[in-house]
Amino acid sequence: MNIPNGLWYTKTHEWVAFAGDKARVGLTDCAQETMGGIVFVSLPSVGDEVAAGGSVGEVESVKAVSSVNSPIGGTVCAVNEALADAPETVNSAPYDAWIAELENFGGEESAREGLLSPVQYEAFCQEGI
Repeated sequence: MNIPNGLWYTKTHEWVAFAGDKARVGLTDCAQETMGGIVFVSLPSVGDEVAAGGSVGEVESVKAVSSVNSPIGGTVCAVNEALADAPETVNSAPYDAWIAELENFGGEESAREGLLSPVQYEAFCQEGI
């Protein structure tokens, strides 16, 4: 299981990458592995307000449809349109296949509260939860 450093994680298997006043959100390697082949990604709209823990899209796999929960609250400022034509990228490159980019999240330090570091996330995954 791939758990890159420099990202923050949730117990619902999403990741967030902070870059200044923007943050990208996607699904973890663990999530895509559990879901199986991703066949469709429903993206939010630019301008949508998202609450921490709220839905920032959906993914449909060969097994089920699952909501993607945003690790942080903010305003959607960009979406990864490439996933419309290549949803399987979530399986092959989950940390490149970001779903939404957020802004107006109140700063990285406060947004990280409640998120898991890579070490914490790895321990969480090893618990089998």
